[in-house]
Formats: sequence, structure tokens, C-alpha cells
Amino acid sequence: MKTKFLLSVLFLFAICFSKAQMDDNFYQPNKILRPIENVKYENFSLPVKNDTISGIILKPKSGKIKATVLFFHGAGGNVTTYLFMTKPLVDNNFQVVMVDFRGYGKSTGKPTHLNIVSDGQLFFNKMIQRPEIANTKIILYGASMGSQIAAHLARNNKAKIAGLVMDGSLSSFTDIAMYYKPEYKEVISKYVVSPYSAKEDVQDMEGLPKLFIHSKEDKEVPYEEGYENYSKASLPKEFLEYSGNHLEAMNGNSEKIILQIEKMLNK
Repeated sequence: MKTKFLLSVLFLFAICFSKAQMDDNFYQPNKILRPIENVKYENFSLPVKNDTISGIILKPKSGKIKATVLFFHGAGGNVTTYLFMTKPLVDNNFQVVMVDFRGYGKSTGKPTHLNIVSDGQLFFNKMIQRPEIANTKIILYGASMGSQIAAHLARNNKAKIAGLVMDGSLSSFTDIAMYYKPEYKEVISKYVVSPYSAKEDVQDMEGLPKLFIHSKEDKEVPYEEGYENYSKASLPKEFLEYSGNHLEAMNGNSEKIILQIEKMLNK
């Protein structure tokens, strides 16, 4: 009982007096890369201050590119962890760029909310200048925690992109913290401040096509958060609900998702 009380006190102390360190609770980088099989790809790296962020560009075998998808993955793993989500896009002639922010995969440094958002804009600027990307339409795809940076980039670059996909999206860093620690909801709402949040960013994207994907069976990010993003988003927007756990939509609904993305390209 004393141990539980002590841990609670330490948690509250960390929230109130060490807010800068709270980022550690949101990101779980993994340096171990899985094999990349049955898909053409190219590695890239970009300098960011004293660190380097890296990633891969997946290319359709046909050489015909419908559009380029800039993919931002979730809190755990690295780019290779999420290949199951991007390979269906590549198989349907989308070029996909997957980035590992600081600390993930081959990238150096440590991820924080603030360096991810600054690195994200640098990454976006560099990618759209590449010859094989410059003349294609751009779709931003945010998965889970990656939905926060995808939404923020979409808001700040909406004239340069064709659409935004939010898959298993959380509404804000604060909201997801309260979901996992409901007993500290009042303290978290006061002290865990989101420097940017999807539920606010999606309101300022009038005219940009948006697709929200979520399952009511999602046990990692509650359906209510994804639906809140959809509800608050400006038009045009679509919501795709599926059966399955977190980020499993591509496993059985890839055709529906790809069809919706193709519609974005025609608007």
C-alpha cells in the first residue's frame, strides 16, 4: 500500500515539476530494423541540428506513381514495423515515404513533441523538393501517435497537399494521457499541455479532403478520440469504421482505404 502511494506521489511530482520529461512517456523507439522484402526501396537521411533522421522511400514496381504518401508511424517500433500498412499502397502504385524521427531506427537523438514537429516540417520541405516527388500529388498519412504530426503538417501546408489520412488517431497528447491514467485526470488536464493537437489542427483545413479511420474495438487509442477528430474537422471529410484492433484497418479494408485516397486525388 505504501509503495503504491509513493509511486502515485512520484507520478504527480513528475507531472507538476518535470513537464519537459513527460515526452518520455509518449515515445517508445526501437532500433531493430526488420527485413524489407518484396518491395523496391531507397534509404535516405537528413541532418537535423546535431542529429540525423532517416527513413525509406518505397517505390511501385510498375514505375507508375499515382501519388506520394508521406507516412508518419506510431509511438513504438520504427519504419519497418509498419510496412504492413504501407505495402498495400505501394502495390497499388503509390510511392510511400516513411520517416523515423529522432531515436527511431537509424535516426539519432531523442524524440520530443517539439523536435518532432520541427523535424517534420524540415522533412516535408526536403521531400517535396526531390525530383521523383516534386511532380506528384502529396498525401499525408498519420498512424496513431503519428496522427499528431500529420495533422499539424497538414494544417501548415494544406495548399501543398492533396489530402490527409488519420488512422487510429488520438485527439491530443493530453487526452491520451488521461485515457491511460484516469485516476490522475484532473492533474493531467492541468499540467500535461499539448504543444499541438489533432483535434484543433483539423478544424483549420477547409477544402482539404480528410479520411479518418478507427475501430470501436481499438484498445490502444479509444474510438471516441478518433471520432472527435472527425467531428471537429472542417469539410470535406470521410469516416471509415472497421472491425479489429488498433491500426488493423489495412489488413481487411485496404481496398476501401485506397479508394478513398484515390478520391482525394480527383478533388
